[in-house]
Amino acid sequence: MYNKEQIIAEILSGKSTDVQQEKGAVYAPANIALCKYWGKRDSILNLPMTPSLSISLAQKGSHFAFEVVNEKTDRLHLNGQAVEEQHDFYHRLFSFINLFRSHAQPRLNIHITSTIPIAAGLASSASGFASVVKGLNELYRWQLNCSELSILARLGSGSACRSLWDGFVEWQYGSRDDGMDSLGVPLDYKWPQFRIGLLLASSNKKSISSREAMAITKQTSPFYTLWPQQVATDLMGIKSALAEKDFAAVGQASERNALAMHATMLTATPAIAYSNAQTTAWMHQVWHLREDNMAVYFTQDAGPNLKLLFLEESTEDILQLFPEVEIIAPFPSR
Repeated sequence: MYNKEQIIAEILSGKSTDVQQEKGAVYAPANIALCKYWGKRDSILNLPMTPSLSISLAQKGSHFAFEVVNEKTDRLHLNGQAVEEQHDFYHRLFSFINLFRSHAQPRLNIHITSTIPIAAGLASSASGFASVVKGLNELYRWQLNCSELSILARLGSGSACRSLWDGFVEWQYGSRDDGMDSLGVPLDYKWPQFRIGLLLASSNKKSISSREAMAITKQTSPFYTLWPQQVATDLMGIKSALAEKDFAAVGQASERNALAMHATMLTATPAIAYSNAQTTAWMHQVWHLREDNMAVYFTQDAGPNLKLLFLEESTEDILQLFPEVEIIAPFPSR
């Protein structure tokens, strides 16, 4: 059984952990999985049961700024508000950072600004931990590549391994016990017309964390044994459809995959239901629109919020039909 310290030591072999840069700022985008990650084969190293495929959310993500300070304790601000040492988020963040430094290291003043709601099923932890490892890479000037940073980010939050790149990213689940082959890999599919619409049914913290929900589902759902084959089918379908720019096929497979994931949760003991009345109403609205030949689909992560999938040509209709939507162009024109 491998631990995080062993993996970090292997990746940082020959690298210094002495501070090289007094301050800096980095950014990492959130990502939305079209083919989901749900369930771990190793809960310590966050190794998944299956591969997954995501798309990054461009300007939606986490800004991480650090400054070395001559103080006895670390300081943390989240969206401009001081976070106390007793807070769970403070403990989780610095427990992760302490894996990379000794007690003799100087303390840090960290400011994290998230442009998406925290712990609401919008992948804030993915962009958060991806930004942390990018920040540490600057702090210590390791000059690690994105693949190495992806493995380190995964140790903080599984889906963070997909937030080191823009665009479509596949998380290759790997077979090694040490997880050195479980990392994000960018896919060479560009689709400037692809759009994502964020629909917030709630910005409140989830009633149960993704980590806990995954464990319960894997242990108790009778349908979970079918999940790996579902992922294999959907992943193959989505990658083929991306290569051919077949939007209907991408949308169908992504929506089916999300519903299958939530079906495993609903059949767990106790049942886990992230959707609320607004979530369900939006689902039915999307289905009715497709009956009227409108090309719009949805995906849903571990939370009540929906993400619409559509093409640029449908933007005006989407804005009229879903006035609360926030539209993201994952491939901004440059």
